[in-house]
Amino acid sequence: MPDSDSSPTSPTAAVPGTLTLAVDCGGGGIKAAVLDVAGTAHAAPVRVPTPYPLPPSLLVGTVADIAASLPAADRVTLGMPGMLRHGVVVHTPHYVTRDGPRSRVLPELVEAWASFDVRGALAERLGVPALVLNDAEVHGAGVVAGSGVELVLTLGTGLGSALFDGGRLAPHLEWSRAPVRRGTTYDQYVGEPERRRLGDGLWSRRVVAMVDGLRPVFWWDRLYLGGGNSRRITASALSRLGDDVVVVPNSAALVGGARAWDLPLE
Repeated sequence: MPDSDSSPTSPTAAVPGTLTLAVDCGGGGIKAAVLDVAGTAHAAPVRVPTPYPLPPSLLVGTVADIAASLPAADRVTLGMPGMLRHGVVVHTPHYVTRDGPRSRVLPELVEAWASFDVRGALAERLGVPALVLNDAEVHGAGVVAGSGVELVLTLGTGLGSALFDGGRLAPHLEWSRAPVRRGTTYDQYVGEPERRRLGDGLWSRRVVAMVDGLRPVFWWDRLYLGGGNSRRITASALSRLGDDVVVVPNSAALVGGARAWDLPLE
C-alpha cells in the first residue's frame, strides 16, 4: 500500500469537496472520470484505446492528456493490471507486449516496466497526490461493504482479483496466473478470447465452475463479479451462482477511484 506521504490517510482524503481523477487502465482501453468523495462524476467519463507498444512514459503521458480534458482534480487514483506494491510495478501482463494482450512480449518493455514507480511518476507529472493499485483492487473499493471477507473478481481481457477483510485490502495475489486445468491459467480459462470463442453460454458455465472451485478456497462472505464481461453472464448461470455472489457494474472501477483513499491501512 502507499507510503504515508501520499496515503489515503493524508489530508486530501478528508477535505470536503475533494475531487479525484479516477483512471481505469485495461488491456483494451483507458477510462477516466473526475468524482467527488461520494463517487458522483463531475463530467462525462473519457475513454481512449490503450496504445501499443506502451512504455511507462506513454501511459503517464496518456493519463496526463486525459486529465487535461477533464475538470481539475485534487488527487489521482490509477488502477492497472498486474502486481503492484506501494505503487511500483512488480509485473504487468499486457503493457509489455507489442500489440496488446496475448501478442509478442518485448524484452525492452519488460525491462522498462520492471520496478517502475507509477505512483511517483503520476504525482510528478500531474502535481497532485497519487494512489496506484491493481485495477481489481480499485474496482473492489467501489463495491465492498467493509464487513466480513469479500472477494472481488473482474472479468474482462483476463481475470482480476482482490480480497478484503473487514474493508481492509489484503496483499494482492495474481490468481489469473494460477493453473486451473491442464496448464491453462484462470486468465486463459475465462478471459475475453475464450468468451469470444465459446460464446456467452458456454463461457458462463466456465464462470460458474470457477466460482464453485474457488468457494472452498476462500470461504468468502460475499463474492462480487465485476468487469466489462460480468454483464455477459447468462441468466441460467446467474441462478446457479448462489446468494453469496453479486454481479456489480463496471462503473465501480471509477467510483472505486474515489473510495480507495478511504481504505483502512495497516
